[in-house]
Amino acid sequence: MTRKFLWLIFTGILLMYSGSAAALTQIKLGLVTKTGSPQTIVAEKFKELIEQASEGDINVQILHAESSGNETEILKQIQMNTVQMGIITAGSFDTFDPVVRVINYPFLFKDDEQADKILDGPLGAKILKSLERAGFKGLCFSESGFRDLTNNKHFVKTPDDLKGLKIRITASALQKAIWQGLGADPIPMPWPIYTPLEQGVIDGQDNPLWVLKVYKFYEIQKYLTLTRHVYSPHIDVASYKWWKTLDVKTKDLIQKTIHEAAVFQRHDNRANNAARLSFLKAEGMQIEEHPDIDAFRAKVAGLKDTDLYSEPRIQALLIEMMNAAQ
Repeated sequence: MTRKFLWLIFTGILLMYSGSAAALTQIKLGLVTKTGSPQTIVAEKFKELIEQASEGDINVQILHAESSGNETEILKQIQMNTVQMGIITAGSFDTFDPVVRVINYPFLFKDDEQADKILDGPLGAKILKSLERAGFKGLCFSESGFRDLTNNKHFVKTPDDLKGLKIRITASALQKAIWQGLGADPIPMPWPIYTPLEQGVIDGQDNPLWVLKVYKFYEIQKYLTLTRHVYSPHIDVASYKWWKTLDVKTKDLIQKTIHEAAVFQRHDNRANNAARLSFLKAEGMQIEEHPDIDAFRAKVAGLKDTDLYSEPRIQALLIEMMNAAQ
């Protein structure tokens, strides 16, 4: 009787532990930037929120700073479910689903509030849904922010000042078209780019203000132009292959906590921009705060009629987006 009782206890303990192990969900989350970046802020906030809310049943492993490769390589791993989630620059999705070109259309959004309203609404949901055809579950949008131009040659106030400047771009057909339209020489190049900038392989780049501070571009780039030519979100995604294996409760929890983390990060990013600009001035960057935006906008106004947006579903969504942003 005693042996039978002890055996039942032992079996119960085994079942309890095996059940806990089975319930534990491991999430590998990939991003390409280092500590202090918006992607890391989203990832760390998400990890904090979901591990607390799940009472330890979900564990998030953040793969920092290229430990899984560049963003294109991370996206391929997400497709295969070797990495479950990612915080990825929208432009990096270009070769997987060109619908993202709608978001990165130049001079589309007037300000942060308008970007939030549109991307958190039905039009943003259409973009996230579209990514399923490429193997991604689009969850929400966090942000890098509005992109500005830096270079180490001279002040840039009008598009004419861009002639001959070698500007780094990602592997994005849209970015290439934008900078060619503005008169620059776009050079596709993966991240990081500090050394190519320092060595003069490229003359300049475009990114939000946080990048200039976190990656110390003020050491090697003398001129900053506040063009705000493209709003650059991050798309927070999961492997669609993995997502389909999850129960409804887990999906809802992931969706809720990643969106909460994204909203937290957007607010944090914007609250620090004034201080970043002051810091860059103090570090000696020469800043053109009032470029001829109308001239820049006019140079790229015809992009909507090019092959980049010729696919009917993309053309229709771009028109909807442009109407919403008027």
